[in-house]
Amino acid sequence: MTKTYSAFNLLREGLRANKGWGRAWRTPEPKPSYDVVIIGGGGHGLATAYYLAKNHGLRNVAVLEKGWLGGGNTGRNTTVIRSNYFYPESAALYDLSVKLYEGLSKDLNYNVMFSQRGMIVTAHSEPEMEMAARQVNAMRLNGVDAELLDAAEVRRLEPALSFRADMRHPIHGGVLQKRAGTGRHDAVAWGYARAADAAGVDIIQNCEVLDLILEAGRCVGVNTTRGEIRAGVVGAAVAGHSSVLAGMVGVGLPITSYALQAFVSEPLKPVLNRVVLCPPYGTYVSQSDKGGLVIGGGLDRVPSYGQRGNMPMQEEVLSGLSEMMPMLNKVKLLRHWAGIVDVTPDSSPILGPSGVEGLFLNCGWGTGGFKAIPAGGYLFAHLLAEGTHHEISRPFDLSRFDTGYLVDEGAASGIAH
Repeated sequence: MTKTYSAFNLLREGLRANKGWGRAWRTPEPKPSYDVVIIGGGGHGLATAYYLAKNHGLRNVAVLEKGWLGGGNTGRNTTVIRSNYFYPESAALYDLSVKLYEGLSKDLNYNVMFSQRGMIVTAHSEPEMEMAARQVNAMRLNGVDAELLDAAEVRRLEPALSFRADMRHPIHGGVLQKRAGTGRHDAVAWGYARAADAAGVDIIQNCEVLDLILEAGRCVGVNTTRGEIRAGVVGAAVAGHSSVLAGMVGVGLPITSYALQAFVSEPLKPVLNRVVLCPPYGTYVSQSDKGGLVIGGGLDRVPSYGQRGNMPMQEEVLSGLSEMMPMLNKVKLLRHWAGIVDVTPDSSPILGPSGVEGLFLNCGWGTGGFKAIPAGGYLFAHLLAEGTHHEISRPFDLSRFDTGYLVDEGAASGIAH
């Protein structure tokens, strides 16, 4: 069977009617025990398994997914990848992710379609321009690329935006991060899954965790719909359901789960060159390689586990797009969905011990989960393998909510907070 993706193998299999390709990953039966069990077969769980094998030599690892790979938030997002955060702790975390994304297709031998087309966050008043300048200065001090644009430069880069003088929120300028962009969400999940499987990791789908097994106060495994599975260490990467899982062992998390909606339009000829976020309108948008506009906005107004979203937020997001780009008023939507995001009080993730020995948490990413998949997996693998923090993950320990040393990224996390 052909295992490596390359131009030569693509040509060879084309000549052989594509009969030589093997399965991307195995479908193993769960073993009674593993060194590490990771709950959650989304991007963060799969990336963690891959880096456990690659960086730490741990291959007796299982990833448990209650549905199918990438069927949760990994496949329900707007694919934006950026590191335009304010605080040094956040900049280190998210820029690590951008750097890993930059080499990810080669690393995984799988095209994740990372397109560094850039991202513009617009500013709509003189005070907002002052804050934009502050943001650019902070990013540059943190070693992240950033440029401050005036209105003429924004118009030159994105002429499809409206620059009418009578706009409710006229554009005064913006912040550009050239290294930002978009990726293919399912390709990220599949790429990590294929590479982890090739390293010996067991990826077990349709395996729902029903309970965590505690012995003498330590988490030693999980009870699942496919039986009991023991583990030396358990890692949870289940996004919006993190508080439910932690509640199984009596741990309360400072997390609220909301639906976050997204939309895709019918295919269009190119109208956007970059990702554009206009905070006053509550809308951001990019254009996919297929031509569809990928549109997102704010969180739904009430906590929910429904993956449909509600009408008031749909109206707010789409009316915002209509004001940003009136030329799109008659464009039709093809589909719409929602993911369940886990939001912390400071809009920063939780990485670290849960408070129950043997159980570690990767959660609280809110609206930053997809962009942080490589870094989240890299740092979580370090935690599970070494039992201690990497220097980049340390500020995001759960204990910060006791000490008060928060990393408040409510502004830089975007309009979705």
